[in-house]
Amino acid sequence: MKMALDSSGNVNVVSSYEAGKVRIRDQTYTRSLLVLPQRLLADWEPTDAQQLRGVHFSPLLEESPEVVILGTGDTQIFPEPAVFATLMDLGIGFEVMDNGAACRTYNILVSEDRRAALALILPGA
Repeated sequence: MKMALDSSGNVNVVSSYEAGKVRIRDQTYTRSLLVLPQRLLADWEPTDAQQLRGVHFSPLLEESPEVVILGTGDTQIFPEPAVFATLMDLGIGFEVMDNGAACRTYNILVSEDRRAALALILPGA
C-alpha cells in the first residue's frame, strides 16, 4: 500500500508498506525496526509479538516519545501487558495495531508534529 504524506524536511515517514516490508525515505526494510521522526534504528530484535519484552523499547526512551505505535505484523497481536510497564511508568502512551494501521497512524501523528515512535515487527525477518 502506497502512502501519500508531505514529508517536507528531514522527517522519517512511511512511504509504502506491504506484508513483510516497509519503505521509509528511499530505503526498503525487511527486518523489524524502530522509527522516530529524526532517527531510525534498523534490525530491531523481535520478529514476532510473543518475543517482545520491555527492554526492546529501551532505545526509544532517550527520545521521550509521547506515544509508541506498535505494529505486530499482518494481524493485531497484543503482547503481555507487562511488556508496556516501563512505558506506562514514564507516562508514554502506546497503541497496538497491525502493521498497515500502525504505519498510517504513525504518519498522521508525525504530520501533526507529535513526538511519535513506530515500533514495527516484520515477522520472519
